[in-house]
Amino acid sequence: MNKNILHLDLDTFFVSCERLIDSRLQKRPLLVGGIGDRGVVAACSYETRRFGVHSGMSMKLARRLCPEAVVIRGNSSIYTKYSHQVTEIIKEKVPVFEKASIDEFYADLSGMDKFFGSYKYASEMRSTIIRETGLPISFGLSANKIVSKVATGEAKPNNQLRIDPGFEKPFLAPLSIKKIPSVGDKTYQILRNLGIDKVSVVQQMPVEMMTSVLGVNGTTIWKRANGLDNPPLIPFYERKSISTERTFTKDTTDVVKLRTTIFAMAENLAFQLRRGDKLASCVSVKIRYSDFNTYSKQLKIPYTSADHVLIPKILELFDNLYQRRLLIRLVGVKFSDLVTGNYQINLFDDTEEMLSLYNAMDTIRNRYGELSVQKASAMGAKTIGRFQNPFNGEPPILLAHRKQ
Repeated sequence: MNKNILHLDLDTFFVSCERLIDSRLQKRPLLVGGIGDRGVVAACSYETRRFGVHSGMSMKLARRLCPEAVVIRGNSSIYTKYSHQVTEIIKEKVPVFEKASIDEFYADLSGMDKFFGSYKYASEMRSTIIRETGLPISFGLSANKIVSKVATGEAKPNNQLRIDPGFEKPFLAPLSIKKIPSVGDKTYQILRNLGIDKVSVVQQMPVEMMTSVLGVNGTTIWKRANGLDNPPLIPFYERKSISTERTFTKDTTDVVKLRTTIFAMAENLAFQLRRGDKLASCVSVKIRYSDFNTYSKQLKIPYTSADHVLIPKILELFDNLYQRRLLIRLVGVKFSDLVTGNYQINLFDDTEEMLSLYNAMDTIRNRYGELSVQKASAMGAKTIGRFQNPFNGEPPILLAHRKQ
């Protein structure tokens, strides 16, 4: 049985959502992302790309390159709603699918040629998504995930492309090596220094040469360039860690503000652990100074999800880490080494009143939102929060307005 792996990608997803909400934005240059000096472009319309604008770029630079662009802060809850609409349609139509990100999906259509024709079925599903949601979407269909993803990129905008079995190498050969997934800017520069610019050059090289230059990643790139890499679909994402970061509008040395932010992050992440029935055994804190030097410290602890255990450990790590007394640009908190389980009551230290308080606060948060109740020490950091349960099996959702 021939494998038929479908890759679907919503075109300029955040931009498309904003245009559904406000039709006046149609065909106008549009930037979605952080609107401050440190904001980042989360998505940009095709009209801005001829000016050299791309996602991940500094919003300040993007506005300079395309001054006539409309800039929108973005709303992650709206994007999540539209993403769920598309997800539900795909879930109804295909036997196995993977949600790789908020706007990207894979589906296994293997065996459907016998009954429907995989390409015809994928085309009808794409038409259904466009008709029911109003969002433009492209797809690529081939024998594996990697070739399908590249095919989607070549099909865009708002189109579709099928690569028949046996034609993977000819399809990939004339493309830039940067089109291969896992070839980032640094890897691309290394390959360009070796005189490699097209996929066809890698196809003609022995795999040992790629491995000697790039290690294990070189082997992966060689397989992908030859259309041989076939990673499995992952229907459910098991989170091994949970984290949050905050970039300040202005660099600061205000220790009260820093500790408040760290406290609020730890409190929110501890609630996420309890909501997902998870326990963490490793906590870490990250600091990025104004000179962009970044430092982190981590600490192994007994498995827990309790505020009164996690928050003091986080604050202790921060106090040990913050030694340079320079302006701080970013702070972050991370809980890792997660396992499924509930908090084990400490026979000697825990009280019935404290456990009842946790239960009452979590009940209020689940009903009225994560920021509906906070400890007083976290009141100065009201923007710390999430938009969904991080343990629902879906990949993390990029917050369009989040400064990075």
